[in-house]
Amino acid sequence: MVVSMTGLGHAHGHGHGHGHTHGHRHGHTHGHGHGHHHHHHHERMDAALEGSAEGLRTLWFSFAVLAATTVVQAVVAVLSGSVALLGDTVHNATDALTALPLALAFVVGRRAATRRYTYGFGRAEDLAGVFVVLVIAASAAFAGYEAVRRLLEPREVGHLAAVAAAGLVGFAGNEWVARARIRTGRRIGSAALVADGLHARTDGFTSLAVLLGAGGAALGWWWADPLIGLAITAAILLVLRGAAREVWHRLMDAVDPALVDRAEQVLSRVEGVRAVGAVRLRWLGHALRGEASVVVDPTLTVVQAHAVAVAAEHALLHGVPRLSAVTVHVDHGRTAGPDPHQALAHHFPALGGPGVQAPGSRA
Repeated sequence: MVVSMTGLGHAHGHGHGHGHTHGHRHGHTHGHGHGHHHHHHHERMDAALEGSAEGLRTLWFSFAVLAATTVVQAVVAVLSGSVALLGDTVHNATDALTALPLALAFVVGRRAATRRYTYGFGRAEDLAGVFVVLVIAASAAFAGYEAVRRLLEPREVGHLAAVAAAGLVGFAGNEWVARARIRTGRRIGSAALVADGLHARTDGFTSLAVLLGAGGAALGWWWADPLIGLAITAAILLVLRGAAREVWHRLMDAVDPALVDRAEQVLSRVEGVRAVGAVRLRWLGHALRGEASVVVDPTLTVVQAHAVAVAAEHALLHGVPRLSAVTVHVDHGRTAGPDPHQALAHHFPALGGPGVQAPGSRA
């Protein structure tokens, strides 16, 4: 953690005495070398590395299961001519392939931060999520095209028992993979892995729809198979919508507001914190980073104020799930002296200069 502190004993128009803090960073910044900081740093790093390792294990497991499922379905699809099964097979194949960029992202995300990539490489996981969304979109387009083509060019479906069995194989394989991906993704905080798991779950239910196509074909309804193919396409589009929304939120640094509420509650209970100002959280891969502003007694010494900031960091690391690092900015309540923020007024002209609350601050 880095603790940013403004000089004590000042009065200014940002209203810190009433719980407002400013959203910008200023003042002297320094690191602290307390034993608990190093302990938590290594603890969080170990947790992040273990999360990546667990994610990799799940992805390779997913790839193996879905690859085997795809091979079985592909053989039956070719022999039977079922377009519904073909669409399901293609979807399972693309789902298996999405494990590769995600695995690469987990490997890249474990690299240490550099002078250029000062926050590390966790964002690679979110970029892999974009690739997953594109693959889902491509599979939907292909499945829809084949279903429409078969409606326009009818063809008899054979080996109906094998088609039905292949549908059951697809359901079992996808549900197995979905549970593993969603469970691991939620445990390590990976939006991309959860999105991929939801994708696999829907694939499982669409695989069951192949049974309906086979049943319709057995009754002589030639249109049942391509119609089920279109239904599978619609299901893929629903998954696409949810996955795209989740990845968009990550790329735009969106977090669950409940996490912000929790961070604010944790800070408000720290001894020495008079008020809580701006709290910001963002995901980098499957780890959270944060910034927070707290108001302390203006009579505290720098050492005492620093101790409050350390306590605030400690509380946040324990109280906010998946939080790997946090910057705590310390300010003080209103005093009779001049406003030290006056020098910063020209950086925020839209706020009308001093006396106006900065973005992100709250009472």
